[in-house]
Amino acid sequence: MTTQETYVSDWTILCDFDGTVAVDDTTDTLLERFGRPGWEVLESDWRAGRINSHDCMAGQVALLDMDRAELDAHLAQREVDPAFAAFVKTTHADGIHIEILSDGLDYAIRTVLARCDLDWLPITSNRLQLVAEREWRLEFPNASALCRVASGTCKCVRAALAQSARKRTLLIGDGASDFCVAETADFVFAKGKLIAHCVAKDIPHAAIGGFADALALLPALVSGKLVARPRVAQTLPDAASA
Repeated sequence: MTTQETYVSDWTILCDFDGTVAVDDTTDTLLERFGRPGWEVLESDWRAGRINSHDCMAGQVALLDMDRAELDAHLAQREVDPAFAAFVKTTHADGIHIEILSDGLDYAIRTVLARCDLDWLPITSNRLQLVAEREWRLEFPNASALCRVASGTCKCVRAALAQSARKRTLLIGDGASDFCVAETADFVFAKGKLIAHCVAKDIPHAAIGGFADALALLPALVSGKLVARPRVAQTLPDAASA
């Protein structure tokens, strides 16, 4: 499916995928099912701050032991928030640009979205590459040397570009990969760990349980009842070249 839209709103919606659009973290489920020994050590090292997210994910993906058929069968079982399709339809009807902004795997994201006829959505993420029958590599076309948290996908760079194009950004997310970009977004629909981060940092936000809540909040966002004025976006020196 393809779509062509005229965006009349000054809002861009940047939407995390794993744990937000997808009910579970897709990468975690792949590691639990197909990961060779050692991926848990990398996870522990990342959580303890001994390695960054970029290096953790690169090392973990290299430990995946699966062929493409096994990958596809696993992805066919991943669930999407049941209200996400209706949310996308409504945002487009309101002239709002929406895209997926993820530190996850492009192939997994597009495959799961295809089941909902939503794989036409713009996706910024890491790139999963098959290098042998059962060997995989993760590439990082959206990394930035200036990323404050050294993620594979620098969400702050993408957010800065969105703000320069359409002025205001709504972030929808749930976890640590969303913490940094939440601080520069104009408003946040927050799930999971992101709720506590927004509270601690005094970030304008609404707590949601899923996209049914996000859909109910959308009219207030569009009308200006949630946030009247754009926040001053962080200037990122490499945003224009990312």
